Amino acid sequence: MASEPESEGPVWRNWAREQVCHPVEIVRPRTREGLVSTVVAANAAGRRIKVAGSGHSFSGAALTDGTLLRIEALDRLLDVDRSSGLVKFEAGAVLAEVSPRLDDFGLALANLGDVDRQTLAGAISTATHGTGIGFRNISAQVEAIELICADGSTVELSERSDAKAFRAARVGIGALGAIYAVTLRTVPAFTVRRTDRPRPLGETLESLDELVEGFDHFEFFVLPHTDTALCRESTRTDEPPRPADPAARYVREVVLENWLTGALVATARAFPSLGPRLARSAAGSFARVSKVDRSYRVFASERKLKFTEMEWAIPREHAREAIERVLAIASRPQTRCVFPIEVRFVRGDDALLSPSHERDSCYIAVHQDRKLDWPAYFREVEGVLAGYGGRPHWGKRHEQTAADLAPNYPRWAEFQAVRKRLDPDGRFANDYTERVLGPVG
Repeated sequence: MASEPESEGPVWRNWAREQVCHPVEIVRPRTREGLVSTVVAANAAGRRIKVAGSGHSFSGAALTDGTLLRIEALDRLLDVDRSSGLVKFEAGAVLAEVSPRLDDFGLALANLGDVDRQTLAGAISTATHGTGIGFRNISAQVEAIELICADGSTVELSERSDAKAFRAARVGIGALGAIYAVTLRTVPAFTVRRTDRPRPLGETLESLDELVEGFDHFEFFVLPHTDTALCRESTRTDEPPRPADPAARYVREVVLENWLTGALVATARAFPSLGPRLARSAAGSFARVSKVDRSYRVFASERKLKFTEMEWAIPREHAREAIERVLAIASRPQTRCVFPIEVRFVRGDDALLSPSHERDSCYIAVHQDRKLDWPAYFREVEGVLAGYGGRPHWGKRHEQTAADLAPNYPRWAEFQAVRKRLDPDGRFANDYTERVLGPVG
């Protein structure tokens, strides 16, 4: 059977359980033919179509009241060319499964984010990124995209076949069609030495450029109400991988980073006056820890604690000032935040709607307890970061509209022209894309 209706009923929620939609149908295609036939049938019925992968976005990008496609079953490895490093996967393949499969062939993605539960389609469509000023986001590692349009036609997009449409589809927010397959440009498998160490926040900000340039991959976390930055410093190495003991890894990356953080959040919610003291205590427990392992096992961490998140890319040169201003907001008593501010750095790229389009960027992410007044906190941070010409992460929360966003993307009109050409009837639109991109045409 090419595809089958979702048996549990027409309800879908994202990973954080806060974005919900009630589509007419939820369908899980199992073959390319099943994907095409479902898209054609939905188009003929006049329904809007959205594709949902692992649901790891905090935005409404995947929501629909029409046909929702769940593509996790489309996860096959279609082709490997070791000589060129080009590898083709179906778009429902999850990054956490893609990486070990690449490793079997002695290959790897040049960079990854700190979460690897997204599908390939979702990761590239929202410009998911890692850190490292010499490395672009995941969509920049794409060599070709096979896109299914509303009428069932297949468009093969690459720099050679249709450069504008390819650069649009690399970060298409699901608004151009249903991605069936992705060809990735890989590199030989490599090992990374990562050291997590606490540094005084003032020292970290003072030497920020030196730290960013001094490591292949650099990022840091800082808790509100504290003056300590937990710096994550990663360098590629010729050392052999030394995988951590599974039990020790579980304690550090699951128990400490998730369950104890959850306990801190719950306590601070119940007793707000304790929040600053708890944050300082947590920062005081930061310790130096090193690991040497294959890249994909170093880059990604497990995220079990549910929260909500917003993230913005700003020009790198404004990083220090912006970080200080965001921390000042997060540390106000009325904000009641004990989640860390996360800071990463990414090289510019040429995808038309990439938040790091044509500029090296500093990404600043804020997180908050979903049971608190996160909208007020996020809105104030958004005002600060938008003031630097910032661009929001497409998979995270923000309140920007097409009118706000268009001036910050120099090739906005080119994306809109591609959108009108590939999806002239707006079948792949929803409320979110109409807010952030405007109506088709």
